[in-house]
Amino acid sequence: MSSRLISIAKFLVLLTIALGLLVFAFKGISVKKIFDEIFKANIFWVLLSVLFSVIAIVSRAYRWNLLLEPLGYSPNLKNTTYAVSIGYFANLAFPRLGEVTRCGTLSRAEAIPFSSLLGTVIVERIVDVISLLVCLLFTAIIELKRLGNFLTKSIVDPLFGKIKNIITSPIGIGAGVAFIILVFVAVIYLKKKQRQEGKESTISHFIKELIAGLRTIVSLERPWLFILHSVFIWVLYFLSAYVCFFALPVTTHLGLSAALFVLTLGGLGMSAPVQGGIGVYHLLVSQGLMLYGLSQQDGLTFATLLHSLQIVMIIVLGSLSLLLVFFNAKARRVRATNDHTL
Repeated sequence: MSSRLISIAKFLVLLTIALGLLVFAFKGISVKKIFDEIFKANIFWVLLSVLFSVIAIVSRAYRWNLLLEPLGYSPNLKNTTYAVSIGYFANLAFPRLGEVTRCGTLSRAEAIPFSSLLGTVIVERIVDVISLLVCLLFTAIIELKRLGNFLTKSIVDPLFGKIKNIITSPIGIGAGVAFIILVFVAVIYLKKKQRQEGKESTISHFIKELIAGLRTIVSLERPWLFILHSVFIWVLYFLSAYVCFFALPVTTHLGLSAALFVLTLGGLGMSAPVQGGIGVYHLLVSQGLMLYGLSQQDGLTFATLLHSLQIVMIIVLGSLSLLLVFFNAKARRVRATNDHTL
């Protein structure tokens, strides 16, 4: 009961923060005018933007399968796609819950150890962070004159400043030392317990499988295909933002460099620890588009359109995937019952 109350409290706190940021972003802006413009958006470009995002989810699922190959697993792409979609859906409730949810979904569908899946998802997240940093670097290089010190003052300096303060502070140093000691003690304890029991403990087995999942990045059977899909996913994200420019009259003049900037700021916004990047995404993207001559009103109109498309797509795909996973599991149980009866 207490854990459920804590979960509800976390959800409400994060949602309150997200809504607070959203209110701050729309302060002094006509919301009615924004939605009037969105409802006039060109449906062709809107659907094309969504299509690119859907293909990116399938590509991400395929890339996940590539990470599972070194572990000896070859899950059905359909099941992996369902798991990824459900993971995105779960993230709308609790940030980072999606990683656990999609591992649990695929584990049940394909009988793959949860810990192994979790290790590969951690690898995926590391690759995504690196990809986002590369996009950030390209944006800074390409739009250096236009952006000036925007990225440095608003993102890089505060981020690295906080990291530096944490690392160099007594608390940060103490936490680092405590973590190393804790890991060392845990390893000794697990080995001792394993010797006493004469078999591998559950915790020890979980850690070994988790490490095995993390090691898949260096033992990929098709590394170039993994790299290709990693690039392809972000190209699709880029195209999704770019074609959406043509959906609104106020953004049709924006070019590829502006799309790259939207992709980068949007990625940072969606990475924020709030449901669906709500508020943070709108603030970053709208402020970024103002550097291209758009008013705050127009910048928020585009940010709201693109963000809403992503959220609606995630809800629709996630809901459908949940239903399909449920019916597939039910069909498997019926077949197993029939086989047992025969």
